[in-house]
Amino acid sequence: MAISLQDALIHIMVVTASSDEGISDHELDVIGSLVVRSPVFADFDLERLSAVANAAVDKTNSAGLDAVLDDAIAAVPKRLHDTAYALAVEVAVVDVQLPQEELRLLEMVRDRLDIDRLVTAAIEASARARMRSA
Repeated sequence: MAISLQDALIHIMVVTASSDEGISDHELDVIGSLVVRSPVFADFDLERLSAVANAAVDKTNSAGLDAVLDDAIAAVPKRLHDTAYALAVEVAVVDVQLPQEELRLLEMVRDRLDIDRLVTAAIEASARARMRSA
């Protein structure tokens, strides 16, 4: 069964957050904040966020990461591939340190979305710039 665009984007963010062996409270807060402020989620029912996130975790545990990513990316139209990648990067950079697992997951997402390498580099640079402290 196909999932909605918003559910797919949440699945991508959740698997990104969980790629380093767990989802921190800070990562969950960032996912919630992104859902609240991103125009792509304008008509998303916030009361569903927890259920959608849990569904992503359950599907990862039962079907595997590749299945979750394949289903999620299939639900994202080409014109929003860069948006999907930007959301994944925002979740990944929350901890400032990017462990190897998160870098690998971002690489998997980037490859599946088939985004131009210059676009992904710009998204990554922008996220790093926003996360710098004084």
